[in-house]
Amino acid sequence: MEQKTARLTVLVDPAKKAAFEQWCAQHDTTPSQVVRQLIREHLRRHGVTWQPSGEVPAEENPPAP
Repeated sequence: MEQKTARLTVLVDPAKKAAFEQWCAQHDTTPSQVVRQLIREHLRRHGVTWQPSGEVPAEENPPAP
């Protein structure tokens, strides 16, 4: 599970923000959830590897015997 400790401030047109928030409400999600998903997809699409905070890297977490 990712630790949500960093804040990202984004400036957008107020009309776009309102439309985005309305879309999110209609789809039973939050703007933060949508933005996090967009960031993950963007990183994946561009071949950027990352380790979610709070997860132990595989090499530090050997399989149980």
